[in-house]
Amino acid sequence: MLEQDKQLEIIKRGTVEVITEKELLQKLEKSCTANRPLKIKAGFDPTAPDIHLGHTVLLEKMRQFQELGHEVIFLIGDFTGMIGDPSGKSEMRKPLTKKEVLKNSETYKKQVFKILDPERTQIRFNSEWLSDMNVMELIRLGSMQTVARMLEREDFKKRFKSQQDITILEFYYPLFQAYDSVHLKADVELGGTDQKFNILMGRTMQRKMGLDEQVVLLMPLLEGLDGVNKMSKSLGNYIGITESPFEYTKGEVTGMFPKIMRLPDRLIIRYYELLSHISNEELNILKKKEEEGTLDYLKAKEDFAIEIVERYHGRESAQEARDKYMSVQTKSTGALTLPSLKVKATGEANVNWLPQIMKDTGLAKSTSEAIRLIKQGGVKVNDSTVSDPNTMLQKGEHIIKVGKRRFYKVIVE
Repeated sequence: MLEQDKQLEIIKRGTVEVITEKELLQKLEKSCTANRPLKIKAGFDPTAPDIHLGHTVLLEKMRQFQELGHEVIFLIGDFTGMIGDPSGKSEMRKPLTKKEVLKNSETYKKQVFKILDPERTQIRFNSEWLSDMNVMELIRLGSMQTVARMLEREDFKKRFKSQQDITILEFYYPLFQAYDSVHLKADVELGGTDQKFNILMGRTMQRKMGLDEQVVLLMPLLEGLDGVNKMSKSLGNYIGITESPFEYTKGEVTGMFPKIMRLPDRLIIRYYELLSHISNEELNILKKKEEEGTLDYLKAKEDFAIEIVERYHGRESAQEARDKYMSVQTKSTGALTLPSLKVKATGEANVNWLPQIMKDTGLAKSTSEAIRLIKQGGVKVNDSTVSDPNTMLQKGEHIIKVGKRRFYKVIVE
């Protein structure tokens, strides 16, 4: 094992808060001395069937712990998933059915090993111990915390003040999560910043039950493609780890590689810090270049996109996705076949009128929308911005681009 100071440096990369750093250093020191790996726990409620890059922030931190020689426990909250975590919610979550939980759990199990080493990963389900609790054990669990303490949690506090219902079942969610740490004798628990209350509850319960308190390691919630909101499927700002490296359908460029290339410049260092496998030394070089104003953001995003696509799809797919993306950017069709439309300039009114063609190809929903896009400067023909909505395409081949990722080849005969 690496010495504890070096381990701490690696572990702290990208973290928001460590509670407490002193305790973590002590645990690492004991681990090195006794040659005993720490137990690292992270819980996942199987509420979504597919994992996106936002989910992998925790998984990448778990991978780092694995590489440092520690024992990683990927805990699937199949029992608590049927309750629903109320964290950050203004009302009680709809509980999942047993069938939904099991289906989502299987998907998680398949996908996490794209990141974690299966030989060094424990997959556990908290129904193993929680579903066997008798009434007296549940009562004892409820006595571990006060209502006043529960109402310190921000979401509960807001709902209580606005006189919205809070069920006793929701109060039990953080207690169950805390008991997971007791049962597993976790040394460290990882979670997003929105899980701070629940994870701290684990420390409290471990102490009350005579165990050493776990260290709390909080990771940030990764912003999605919009650069503002947390990455989320419901918001459509996500990059899924199972989605294609590159897709070009209905005149629109999408897929893992193009999505990464569309990230706001200001987020790329954050993505590197949380998701890239480059060393801390390499990361610091990128950070210094950004501070000095010399960072080539396009190159940084391209390198990051290749790394991520290669991780989930292989080196050949990563290079192919890059070539196709660059082909679109340079309008070369060598690596990519653009959808095309042939138009015969017969003299018929509007047949080769640009707004009409945009409507016919699906680049705009209507000619009025096409006119608006042209006036806004969002339309290019053969890489030149078009500002006149009365533009008629002449005979020949034309590449129409709307925005950054929608293209169509039009041939006027």
